[in-house]
Amino acid sequence: MAPSASFGRDSEEKAKLPADRSGIDGECETPSVSSDGDERGTWGNHMEFFLSCLGFAVGLGNVWRFPYLCYRNGGGAFLIPYVFFLVFAGVPMFFLELSFGQFAGTGPITIWRVAPMFKGVGFAMVMISFLVCIYYNVIISYILHYLFASFTSVLPWITCTNDYNTDDCVEGGQVKMAFEMYKCNNIGGDYFNGTCFNATMNATAAMMNETLLNTNFTRVSPTEEYWKHFVLQISDGIDDMGGISWSLTLCNLLGWIVVFFSLVKGVKSSGKVVYFTATFPYIVLFILLIRGLTLDGAMDGVWFYIKPDWSRLAHPKVWMDAAVQIFYSLGAAWGSLITMSSYNRFNNNCYRDALIISVSNCATSVFAGFVIFSVIGFMAHEIGVPVGDVIDQGPGLAFVAYPEAVSLLPISPLWAILFFFMLFTLGLDSQFGMLEAVLSGLIDEFPTILRPNKTWFTLAICVLQFLLALPMVSQGGIYLLTMVDWYSAGVSLMIVAVTECLVLAWLYGCDRFYDNIKMMLGSYPSIWWKICWKVITPVVLLGILLFTMVNHSPVTYGKYEYPGWADSLGWLMAMASVVNIPVFAIISLVQAKGTFMERLRAVTQPTAEWGPALNRDRDLDLSEPELNEKGVPVIDIVPTKDEEKIDLSKSMERISTV
Repeated sequence: MAPSASFGRDSEEKAKLPADRSGIDGECETPSVSSDGDERGTWGNHMEFFLSCLGFAVGLGNVWRFPYLCYRNGGGAFLIPYVFFLVFAGVPMFFLELSFGQFAGTGPITIWRVAPMFKGVGFAMVMISFLVCIYYNVIISYILHYLFASFTSVLPWITCTNDYNTDDCVEGGQVKMAFEMYKCNNIGGDYFNGTCFNATMNATAAMMNETLLNTNFTRVSPTEEYWKHFVLQISDGIDDMGGISWSLTLCNLLGWIVVFFSLVKGVKSSGKVVYFTATFPYIVLFILLIRGLTLDGAMDGVWFYIKPDWSRLAHPKVWMDAAVQIFYSLGAAWGSLITMSSYNRFNNNCYRDALIISVSNCATSVFAGFVIFSVIGFMAHEIGVPVGDVIDQGPGLAFVAYPEAVSLLPISPLWAILFFFMLFTLGLDSQFGMLEAVLSGLIDEFPTILRPNKTWFTLAICVLQFLLALPMVSQGGIYLLTMVDWYSAGVSLMIVAVTECLVLAWLYGCDRFYDNIKMMLGSYPSIWWKICWKVITPVVLLGILLFTMVNHSPVTYGKYEYPGWADSLGWLMAMASVVNIPVFAIISLVQAKGTFMERLRAVTQPTAEWGPALNRDRDLDLSEPELNEKGVPVIDIVPTKDEEKIDLSKSMERISTV
């Protein structure tokens, strides 16, 4: 037999390796966590991993961002650049990270034994996920607030008779009448029972029509005022943070309690939770679609969503919107995909998983668009305005447009409960993935200190992030949340992704990476992935990065423009993660020995510890197997500990009978 593969700089150097993960010593199909094996644990079965990855990739953006982008960028024509970037950037990065994490079996920091100079990439991933987790749970607290408010016979955001409402508030069914009243008053008339009386003599029918066309009627919906004046209690700007909203604080606390108990035992607990949280959204989306398509005006909304405008494909921004949406939707470079795949059994078919999950994620986005636009079309029909006047994205869709649309349905509290509970489960899955990347990354890097105290460390991180989020649940919190969202995972995430792809494809080398994949899957992937990783995907990622930087604009919230110091603070926050890359590169060079070139070679080559986490997996042979005289492969089978005990007991029985 040919010698087994070596992974480190010196194949003769044998560093102490992590203990074997039990469960692979026994039944491979359903590995389990055992105190006798590696304390990291593994997924209970393949379905837990699949649903966790799917739940992480399918997040809030699939529901509240993609449908709006599709409508704004040419409807059905937008699917062309969307699929293009899925094939050339999305799936290659997804497959790269799944195979990278599964091969090494460790977190996003320790995994950079593959090239120690770039350990800062791992710390940057953890920092980005940490920052996003803070405000992401605040969004979950908004969702919980609406969910609890929906348990009533009459939804609280459908009337204009509350203390917080203004004179501009107009209920949905009264939009047409309010508009006519506004126009009649503008020409000096009195509006009564659908007719404008006592208009001035100059207000002839023709002049009246012209005046009506030129009026600037502004309607504020009760759902918008409920969102701004009751839920957020919004202040005038980031300079005025105001007091803390205790209802949002309690919802944020509840969100962190759910997250903590879901992750307290690592993949042993989160792997069970995702059976519900990853599948429930699809059930609700299907129910909402069936209900939505039966409503008046639904098909107008759907056609508005998919109507192709081929001329939009000539605009570069359409292509960049598709690229950015694909990249952020699939969740590459956050460290989460590396973390989740690191808990896989070594020979899991990560290639199959990458294809199915990435395609399912994009299909979910398209499917969610039909759900959203069918109900938004009904809303536009009911209040008598164009679909384009009521569609929105982000919080504007989740907390203003869609709640108002739901309020017009029969048994509206039921549909509101289903919708917000669906958003809650979508948010939880993404939060699980990001926080697990933080926990696993730090615990794997400092196992002696943190692994024995994993429960307390998980609790400490959750409490810390809850405290850091308190300013975001104040009256000016939405401004701070928007700023963190604007800068924390924008340019910095793209820099991390480009660095990761270039290091693995060029520094570590695609040939070596292909060998690693063959060890796991039993065969080499096609040359297509090598072309993508070395050329196409880095070019696409660099293009997105450059486009993002060139077209960067200071943070805004609606029409509110932030002061200059807020923009500077945002850039400092963005650089707080990226700065880890050069800092750790310098540290590794300083700690290495020899001349500068010797140090550079040393810190850009895999360490002796690099390779599969299990000793038995490190000894897998990359060469073609030997054949016996009958042409059958000769395979050396290493018995497990249990098999050795059985063989020994049988031998003792035979000896005792002699």
